[in-house]
Parts: sequence; C-alpha cells; structure tokens
Amino acid sequence: MLKISELAMPKSRKVTTICNSRREVWTDYEEAKAYFLELMMSTDGEEHERAECVYIQLLHGLDECSDADK
Repeated sequence: MLKISELAMPKSRKVTTICNSRREVWTDYEEAKAYFLELMMSTDGEEHERAECVYIQLLHGLDECSDADK
C-alpha cells in the first residue's frame, strides 16, 4: 500500500540537478531518480558520493538537487 506522501506527490514534475558542475533540468522526476540511482550503483569513490548526494535529495522531493556541500 502506498504511503500518504507518495500519493500526494505528482507522478511527474520538473527538477533541476547539479552534479559534478553539470546542471540539468529534468521534466520527469522519476527519470532523474532512476538516472542517479544507476549512476550511484555503477560508480565508486567520489563519483559515487556525488551521485548518492543528489539521489538522496531526490528521494526527499527537492526541486533542486546538488552535490555541492552547503
């Protein structure tokens, strides 16, 4: 069964990601999550950490996700 927060989230919405100084605007939130999950699983070291940082922010539903330390 879906949780309330999953039901409340739109199935598709725009998100901006910034990873390794590359800014990309996605029109499909789920596509962005899938890309960064795949990137995270297929890399190691610093690249893995960058992808993981963006992926975690995507899981939290942010509209702009970055690998930069704030």
